[in-house]
Amino acid sequence: MLTGRLALYTTVYPGVERYLPAWYKSVSAQTDCNFDIWIGVDGLAVDAVIEAMGADPSATWVMAEAGDTPAQIRQAAIEKIAHEYPAVVFVDSDDLLEPTRVGAARKSLRSKDISACAMRIIDERGTDLGIVSKPSTRNVVALIPRYNVFGLTNTAYRSQILRQCLPIPAECVLIDWFLVTRAWALDASLGFDFTCRMAYRQHSYSIANVLAPFTKQQVLQASKLVLSHYNIILVKVPQLQTEHKKELETARQRAKAFCNSVTESPEMLDCYVHELNRLPLNHIWWECVAHPQLEYIWRRN
Repeated sequence: MLTGRLALYTTVYPGVERYLPAWYKSVSAQTDCNFDIWIGVDGLAVDAVIEAMGADPSATWVMAEAGDTPAQIRQAAIEKIAHEYPAVVFVDSDDLLEPTRVGAARKSLRSKDISACAMRIIDERGTDLGIVSKPSTRNVVALIPRYNVFGLTNTAYRSQILRQCLPIPAECVLIDWFLVTRAWALDASLGFDFTCRMAYRQHSYSIANVLAPFTKQQVLQASKLVLSHYNIILVKVPQLQTEHKKELETARQRAKAFCNSVTESPEMLDCYVHELNRLPLNHIWWECVAHPQLEYIWRRN
């Protein structure tokens, strides 16, 4: 039973300051307040963060070292948290927590190693767009080789499994997908709460865009990031079980074929993006890469 204090972790960085007051207000409004705030700090001073937030969150601050990558910053914080707390709730500092986020995460972790939740999507100003990000299936485990619904803003981990998912490679960009893929390979139990417990702020400059209309550049960038994810997982996690490795290798080959096709043919990319933007989507991460309904466009015989 997770009756003790949990950790709530986020990272702050230049550009996020204007969202911090609303973020902290949502953290302070939790129905379950039995948690400690941990904040990774990348490129900002703690005093500046507190000033931007409009209050002192009494957080444990984990400062980035010079030259640290985003993965190294999170690795340093997560490693400490996973040895001091029974579980951690991850949230992004530009998003908003619904009042039940922590309480629902705690409840889910009583029976699951990892639990994520659905998110309503808001724009940069905080306006609700009337769109929900959630998978179309309750078999979320089956999605992991191709898509990600376990982000570092809507997911909570038991520390016992989280420790086994470390370390995070310094060059890793898709940290959230890396962690949950390692957990999946360890046969961790995963759950998904289809109630919206987060408001996910979609930026025009987000690298992990989930909203149409997608641009050609976004699709190309996304495909390269997805390929990088597979390369890191398949090289850096040698203890992958045979069945997991096979699924990931199949997914990598599919993503590689897609990336090659749309990179080599501007006309194919144009057609793909045009049709992608006409599809009804689930608004989950990396859904825009090698969409199965558009295979007739990008798959070459």
